[in-house]
Amino acid sequence: MAEYDPTAAAHHHNLIPKETALQALNTIIQLHFEKTLEKKRAVDVQKKELWKLFQLFFLFLGLVFLAQSQSPRLQCRHCWVPIGLLSLAHLIFYVSVAQTLRCINGFKYQRRCHKLTLGLATDRLRQLRMKISSCAGGGGGGGVIDEYGDELEVPYQEPPENYFGKFKRNWALHFGFLILIYGFMVSSSVVLLCF
Repeated sequence: MAEYDPTAAAHHHNLIPKETALQALNTIIQLHFEKTLEKKRAVDVQKKELWKLFQLFFLFLGLVFLAQSQSPRLQCRHCWVPIGLLSLAHLIFYVSVAQTLRCINGFKYQRRCHKLTLGLATDRLRQLRMKISSCAGGGGGGGVIDEYGDELEVPYQEPPENYFGKFKRNWALHFGFLILIYGFMVSSSVVLLCF
């Protein structure tokens, strides 16, 4: 009676057909490539939305400024009305921009993760093809390859922590600009109505 050899059974269990291994990595690459493009399109849509918000906001600010300069009834004691209106408009705009930037940054982060995973999968596919070609050149392997460690596993990649600094700079730039616009509009209202 033949003895059962667990190492031989384990070795036989780890054999994977070449086509299956290549197909698995190609599927992973295709998936992450499509996800990268999808996230890029989502970022572009959100950026267009952000520009529309800015255009509408500046149109509104222009109308408020024009109304202040053309109105003979507004005086310095009524200065709180346009300042209150500007404050409310800036607050609403701030919330809208914050939500849109949050979406943009989320999509950019996801796109970066997919790009990193795509790069890793592409590298693994290249390594696997080199090993297959070296095995085929040596005459071994047949239609089956050994599982080479973790080569067929492609974990989801995330960027390093310093990647978030890019988002913080983006937020600071947008909201610094909004604060400058707010200060300019309030001071313009005071100068226009009181001097």
